[in-house]
Amino acid sequence: METRQPGKDEYNKLLEINEDHFNDLKSKDIKPSKLQETFVAFANADGGEIWIGVEDPKIEKGRLKGFQTKEEANDILHTVLELTEPAVENVDVEFIDFNDQGFVLHLNIPKSSKVHYCSNGDCFLRINARKEKIKGDRITQLGYAKGALVYEKQPIDILEVDEYEYNEILFEYMVRVKSNLDVPIFLKKQRLLSLREKELKPNVACALLFEEEPQATLDTRCAIKVYRLLTSDDSYKREQLKEAPRTINGPIESQIYEAIKLVHELLKDTSITVNGGLEKLIYPSKAIHEILVNAVIHRDYSLNDDIHIRIFDNRIEVISPGKLPGYITLNNIYDERFSRNPNIVRLLHNLPDPVNHDIGEGLDTVKNEMKKAGLIDPIIEELDNSVKITIQHKKLASLEDIILNYLSEDSKNRTITNRLVRELSGEDDVNKIKKAFQKLRKLEKIEPVDENATAFNYSYRMIDKT
Repeated sequence: METRQPGKDEYNKLLEINEDHFNDLKSKDIKPSKLQETFVAFANADGGEIWIGVEDPKIEKGRLKGFQTKEEANDILHTVLELTEPAVENVDVEFIDFNDQGFVLHLNIPKSSKVHYCSNGDCFLRINARKEKIKGDRITQLGYAKGALVYEKQPIDILEVDEYEYNEILFEYMVRVKSNLDVPIFLKKQRLLSLREKELKPNVACALLFEEEPQATLDTRCAIKVYRLLTSDDSYKREQLKEAPRTINGPIESQIYEAIKLVHELLKDTSITVNGGLEKLIYPSKAIHEILVNAVIHRDYSLNDDIHIRIFDNRIEVISPGKLPGYITLNNIYDERFSRNPNIVRLLHNLPDPVNHDIGEGLDTVKNEMKKAGLIDPIIEELDNSVKITIQHKKLASLEDIILNYLSEDSKNRTITNRLVRELSGEDDVNKIKKAFQKLRKLEKIEPVDENATAFNYSYRMIDKT
């Protein structure tokens, strides 16, 4: 638990904080049980920060009233850190010492993969700048959204185990994975059966993988809808649809392959106007493959919505039901791994040449393939109850453009190094960057700051032609 002095102008910045979805200010006199409600609400939503020791903005003067001693905050810390059920992990706690105005307690609460409760059993969720008490089905839905509850394990009442004795899709799967087990034993061993009132029933994962049309079996929608839109606008009218949206049903492995095939079919012979001329609309096949696989295997199947693939004149949007699961955020999505449907992921990956062969690397592959094709990175957005991934037919800036744009911004005294270009562009090949520098030197656009500098310290500046 750190104690630090405030940073430059931190006093004013603290008073200027607006309470919103990620930030809240509380008086040091707040009851610990009341503060716990806000603490739990942040952990159950997308995380956030609480500063305790700052009065309401309605108070014009003397708003910063911190604890006179750090020990005064013990009851608050005990309540939020030790009495929250289950405990929230990796909370950052610090005291900011504002001298005569006391200590401000700062809590930085991460997004959690669990559903948390106050010590009295109440559950809260942060929504915009307020906390909301939730009960019953909303808590269950929050559990599914986080991955704390696994919807793929839910038993399906209308299905019976013996129906799968003659299921061709399951039989083909067992042949492909070289299993000689009896069907009931195989299903049980692969965690495809769940208990319902002491009776084993096929579960959601089983239906999604092996039902001929799980869309007719499940209570929630689980198809893929594909649209070809003859526009680049964000909003579109029905008449801008090239044809009626196509719906792809069936077990999820075949859904993925059919969706990939259809997207390529709709992209065929499609061109985009670039600088007054027509350019064929081409996206990396691997990028399309990984985005669609990611959408199908990581979506929230408890939500009553389909996956939507929208092909515009200049981009492809894939909208998958469900917020980012567990502790995954937009900031760590390329670095962390969390599967909402781990059994589905595992069973697909067990196949020879699986559709999800780059397990855990899907979005990294998308990013790398777009870069190889000279296109900008995918855009990942978290909407109210879905995740949207967009790939655009927009060219990456050349290394030369990146160098010149950086040097021409703000200050005439700016310099740039090979290392900085790597950071700005994402290009790892130092020799490519070296060639870009050489090209710009020949064009008399840039010059070295010091010809005698070591290779490690070599930097360039724009040639002043004024």
